[in-house]
Amino acid sequence: MFDLLIRNARIADGSGGDPYPGSLAVQDGRIAAVGPDVQGEARETIDAAGRVLMPGIIDGHTHYDAQITWDPFADPSPANGVTTVVMGNCGFTIAPCRPEHRDLTMRNLTHVEGMSLDALRAGIRWEFESFPQYLDMLQRLGVGPNVAGFVGHSSVRTYVMGADASARAATDEEIARMAQVVRDALEAGAVGFSSTTNEPHNGEGGVPMPSRLADERELRALTRVLGDSGRGVFMTTKGACTSIAELEVLALANRRPTLVSGFLHNPANPTRASGFLAEIAAARRRGARMWGEVTCCPLTMDFTLESAYMFEGFPAWLPAMTAHGAEELAAVYRDPAFRAAVKRDLVALRGKRAFNSEWDKLHVLEVMSPENAALEGRSIADIAAASGKEPLDALLDLGLSETLRTRFTATLLNSDDAEVAKLIADPDNYVTLSDAGAHLSFFCDAGFGLHLLGKWSRDLGVFKLGEAVRKLTAQPADIFGLKGRGRLQAGHWADLMLFDPATVSRGKARRVEDLPAGAARVVRPAVGVHGVWVNGERVVGDDGTVSQQRRPGQVLRDFERSAAGAH
Repeated sequence: MFDLLIRNARIADGSGGDPYPGSLAVQDGRIAAVGPDVQGEARETIDAAGRVLMPGIIDGHTHYDAQITWDPFADPSPANGVTTVVMGNCGFTIAPCRPEHRDLTMRNLTHVEGMSLDALRAGIRWEFESFPQYLDMLQRLGVGPNVAGFVGHSSVRTYVMGADASARAATDEEIARMAQVVRDALEAGAVGFSSTTNEPHNGEGGVPMPSRLADERELRALTRVLGDSGRGVFMTTKGACTSIAELEVLALANRRPTLVSGFLHNPANPTRASGFLAEIAAARRRGARMWGEVTCCPLTMDFTLESAYMFEGFPAWLPAMTAHGAEELAAVYRDPAFRAAVKRDLVALRGKRAFNSEWDKLHVLEVMSPENAALEGRSIADIAAASGKEPLDALLDLGLSETLRTRFTATLLNSDDAEVAKLIADPDNYVTLSDAGAHLSFFCDAGFGLHLLGKWSRDLGVFKLGEAVRKLTAQPADIFGLKGRGRLQAGHWADLMLFDPATVSRGKARRVEDLPAGAARVVRPAVGVHGVWVNGERVVGDDGTVSQQRRPGQVLRDFERSAAGAH
């Protein structure tokens, strides 16, 4: 007798083929049978009523490393159909971490990943120091979805170098110690090694995140650990100082899958992302196992001038990042020299940062003073024109008039559907970049997979449904070497999502205050999801309700050595 039988479904098995009518049976957490003629009795039988049954979504670019310690279900990912999360991207992890570095680590995360310091201090369970101990802790506590974790470059650097990690290059002896930390992490079950050279990736006070101080010999030595061990994925977010050619050299030398992030269409530099992706495709043809990370979501951001993350990639914004307290920050914003310098950066770096002076796409979301109520919903471009000010001055003056609490929203990148379609339609480009678990007060893209199935497959027809499912399931499973996941086939783990293709989408963003210490975050509810199972256990009901009675996820620590990811 089966544990579960789902009948009358349309099976999208992850292969990329069209869904077909069929049933699926589960026994002991794994798929026992799947196909058009599955027969047998079951302890529980579900009539899918013609809905689509697919493998659970694999979200390969998350930052749940901190949240997972207080929220084992990694909310809101399971409700959005995600059954496996890959954490620790960009080198931003909380393990390894010595006790004396905990506060530094948390303070850096508040800047680079837009997290609440109060929430981090109240929520993180520091029952570990090394990366292996971190995985052991998660395994002991239990997790809702399956979890895989990168060991992060910035954390490794801080663990070995302390405060110097953000100040200088490493010595040969320090590099050797870092390499051993990475080696130990891989042996304990890290999915790979992650890093960043991206210029906007700054910690507290605008200090570069530690990995940005690494020189070529350090990066070569640390990624060589992957090649020598024959295991693990190298993931990096590319800055302007890093070329695709340099990353190709590493990929060819180490023979390991290499993920390069992140490529979004920029209307001020429309060929930038596609050009880099073409370079990656050419490297792949030369034998480098490289894939570019793209997203199907527009990059939108809610913010206040208390933490204007979208401007932090501009060098002239540094005085705002180093200011201590609201009064000092307000003084910076009032300073004519600061404003003049930022305006120069906005011109000089147009097309090279997330914000490109598209003031017509930056709107007032919520004002604090009744006399400003008429400004809600208006763009900064409109407000500036009406007031006779330059847009930056209009933005800063409005925020200053409301003690920096005015809420703004900006559409930054990836807003041109025709251009985004070109990026995501390539069968080898990897659609991901939810950033779930980070930037909680700015946006929520945990439902990126539902957006791909709804808008891009159903509404715009960029993909057939089967291909959209493949890009969310089998493709990442292959890249990361996830054993027995990403496909609906007998013997694989029963990670499943049941959804209505006519309605599936992500809901409207809303703000809730449910983080530790009462901190706020942005969430988007799922639409059209009628069930999610992790290793055969249901975690999301027909009505979208998440059950936390059990924690059926696995801390994934054993990966295919030959992870390839090719289509």
